[in-house]
Amino acid sequence: MASLSGASKPQTSGAASAAPDSTSAPNSYPALVARRMIRLGATIVLLCGLVVADILTGPAMLSVADVLRTLFTPAQADALTRVIIFDIRLPMTCMAILVGMSLGTAGVHMQTILGNPLASPYTLGFSAAAGFGAALAILTGVSLPLVPWLTIPLAAFVMCAAAAAVVFAFARMRGMSPEIMVLAGIATLFLFQSAQSLVQYMASPEVLQSIVFWLFGSLLKASWMNVPIVAVIFTLCSLAVLPNLWQLTALRLGDARAAAIGVDVQALRIKLFGLVVLLTAGAVAFVGTIGFIGLVAPHIARMLVGEDQRLLLPMSALMGAITMTGASVLSKLVSPGGVIPIGIVTALIGVPFLFFLILRGQRRHW
Repeated sequence: MASLSGASKPQTSGAASAAPDSTSAPNSYPALVARRMIRLGATIVLLCGLVVADILTGPAMLSVADVLRTLFTPAQADALTRVIIFDIRLPMTCMAILVGMSLGTAGVHMQTILGNPLASPYTLGFSAAAGFGAALAILTGVSLPLVPWLTIPLAAFVMCAAAAAVVFAFARMRGMSPEIMVLAGIATLFLFQSAQSLVQYMASPEVLQSIVFWLFGSLLKASWMNVPIVAVIFTLCSLAVLPNLWQLTALRLGDARAAAIGVDVQALRIKLFGLVVLLTAGAVAFVGTIGFIGLVAPHIARMLVGEDQRLLLPMSALMGAITMTGASVLSKLVSPGGVIPIGIVTALIGVPFLFFLILRGQRRHW
């Protein structure tokens, strides 16, 4: 626990060393920016390739020719193939991109405002709270009168917001310091994980199966009714943070230095905290608990483009989408004829990466 709070202290040397070659020569900065833009472009190309692979793969075992013919000349394809491509695979792919981008963005926001490499929506309890809300809705069997398909997502969204309110309340009482927010988040994580266990213990075997399936996380819940909701939330949150990009970059120098150049640190933390809640709740409400995306994607992005938020934010979103889409492809390839819940696959990807960070034993990105 001490290491968590210690990691949140301002690391001015780490922030300065994130781009060591930017000051080594008078003309090095334009070259550095060019290299980072090339990496950003290569990331977009990689994402496009994974999107194509995700659409081409699936338990239906359709041939590449059938998929391409259905995409470009749907009138010539049979009705069953059109349903598989346009009503199942495309919504799943779009949801994977949006959820990955949302969690990647939320993760980099959390790590920036808290100055903690372990901060993410998952490790601070937001995803666990959403899981408890969904499990409670499944256990009680409640249903909204007009839009029953929104019952479980809305319950997950509300509980995620409730967890954020708990963390915010404790942090507000102690001055919104990063240490208090991290500690309150960890306490919230254990609280809602215990609540999840209690709900599962009380559930019947049939209900327990539904709860566990939701908690695993799955893109099979994606549809053209919920994809636009996640897209709107991500777009609005991304637009809301644009005026604060330079302030977020300055925050990596530490609270004191950021305040000295005109950054309202507390107001910035409150705003970003609210955006993280919206991004996380919107992402996990429809697909279930997804771990490690918000933790892994920002670290990879920071290694590639440094701390400049003008590049770090889009790179984190892209890396989140790449990780999520790659996990979707892997979940369909590992079990031919079936789909492994994507939450399991993202955990299998995230854990080795955390071990990699530990074995590197470096703090140059922090």
